[in-house]
Amino acid sequence: MRHNYDVFQKMNYLLTIYFGNSGKALFLGKTKIMSYYPLTSIPDYYSIDALLSEEHKLIRDSVRSWVESFVMPQIDEAAQNHTDIPGLMKELGNIGALGPYIPEEYGGPGLDQISYGLIMQELERGDSAVRSAASVQSSLVMFPIFEYGSEEQKRKYLPKLASGDVIGCFGLTEPNHGSDPSSMESKFTDQGDHYLLNGAKMWITNSPVADIAVVWAKGEDGKVRGLIVERGMEGFTTPTTHNKWSLRASKTGELVFNNVKVPKENLLPNIEGLKGPLSCLNSARYGISWGVIGAAIDCYCTAVQYSKERKQFGKPIASFQLQQKKLAEFLTEITKAQLLCLQLGNLKNAHKASPAQISMAKRNNVKMAIDIARESRQMLGGMGIMGEFPMMRHAANLESVITYEGTHDIHLLITGMDITGINAFG
Repeated sequence: MRHNYDVFQKMNYLLTIYFGNSGKALFLGKTKIMSYYPLTSIPDYYSIDALLSEEHKLIRDSVRSWVESFVMPQIDEAAQNHTDIPGLMKELGNIGALGPYIPEEYGGPGLDQISYGLIMQELERGDSAVRSAASVQSSLVMFPIFEYGSEEQKRKYLPKLASGDVIGCFGLTEPNHGSDPSSMESKFTDQGDHYLLNGAKMWITNSPVADIAVVWAKGEDGKVRGLIVERGMEGFTTPTTHNKWSLRASKTGELVFNNVKVPKENLLPNIEGLKGPLSCLNSARYGISWGVIGAAIDCYCTAVQYSKERKQFGKPIASFQLQQKKLAEFLTEITKAQLLCLQLGNLKNAHKASPAQISMAKRNNVKMAIDIARESRQMLGGMGIMGEFPMMRHAANLESVITYEGTHDIHLLITGMDITGINAFG
């Protein structure tokens, strides 16, 4: 494994930040500090830490501390006001969270897949919007450029994407074709010294603020290819999607191409067909599988802390059987998801993880997380809808996560096809 020691030094510095003993949410004016629960209460019920390297734990703990100091104080206000967190991408770049598995020669930390997963887990404990920003940049923009781009493209884009100086987005989903990318209508034609791109993409994370877009479109031969489209190219616009109830701390928009002239050197040369975008989605789905564990952990830890402090009928609600049943089920499902992801990470490191295995993890873990978010919200009663607690925000976010990168039902069909060998999509 290759290491970026500058990043590790930054991570180690973050570990020196003092967050207090209780870890409870404090309010100084309008500034929220820390989680409602002590970070020491984050569960490791099956001693999974013993299966991680010291490097893995350092990376996880440093990102955990960064989330605590940078994300937690701002996330409620950002979600309430439907604004993104200022300077987020630069901060993610500073801690090595953008393209963690990209080699050092292209500006990345050169970490393994378990490190990537742990980073996603900690980011989504803060908010799905934060993890989505890092996931899109890493798996949907940097990954295809690294895997399928030319050497010139790698050196031009990857270092700036890794630092957060350049923000990327990914264009695959279309207004009329969500789960059926083979029916895409976006097309490009050869104009001699350039390509002419026409079409539209929607539900694009970071599109309103992106500097580049990795766009998948059909050539004149009907084959899908990837093109790097840069902001400022004439005919390229990125309308913002408004009125979202989910991922409110993130910018979502469209990509519209009206006779956009794309230089031929911006075509990804080493891939054609749907294998390209689908491999990107597999990388993103893997990150999601880890990420949603973080959201579930945030809800679980908050519910444990609240149930111990909240008294009804003269005693803490944690003393009631129904509350203990819910907490025990939460911890069980989180532990199962952690073990599932750890083995999937081992398979990814060995280049043995199949798309169907990744689909299973994404489907299982997102359902686990959204169920815990909803049930833990109920445990807090009316307080569960308040911004001071994370359940409602996580639940709303996870409604997007259970839909994007392959819907819950589509992943079920992927697993079913792997079991039976029969395609049930059509």
